[in-house]
Amino acid sequence: QVRLIESGGGLVQAGGSLRLSCATSGRTFTNNAMAWFRQAPGKEREFVATISRSGTSTYYAESLRGRFAISRDATKNTVSLQMNSLKPEDTAVYYCAASDITTGWSSLKEEYHYWGQGTQVTVSS
Repeated sequence: QVRLIESGGGLVQAGGSLRLSCATSGRTFTNNAMAWFRQAPGKEREFVATISRSGTSTYYAESLRGRFAISRDATKNTVSLQMNSLKPEDTAVYYCAASDITTGWSSLKEEYHYWGQGTQVTVSS
C-alpha cells in the first residue's frame, strides 16, 4: 500500500517559519516528480510547489516564490517544504503529492495520483 505521510505542520505567528516533510512508503518515488498543494477552508485545493525527480528543477506558485522552497532527499525518500515569512493567508491544510511523471514536473493536481492525508498549518496575525 502506497502511503505519503506529512509532518511538521502547526501554529506559527506571522513572519515565522515552518518546515514540512513528507515520507513515502510502499513505493519509491525517487524517479518521479512530487509536489505540495494546499487547501484553505472553503477554497479549492491549490498548487504550491513541485520538484523534478532529480531535484534540480523546481516550480512555484507565483505568489509564493521567494518565501517557500521545495527540496527532496532521495536517500531518505522524502520531500520537504521550507516556508518562511509566513502570512495568515498561508493558513491551510498542506498536502504532499506524488506522480508518475519521470520527466520534468507538473503543477496540475490531476497529474498526481498519490496523496498524503494533509497537515494543518495555521498562521496567526
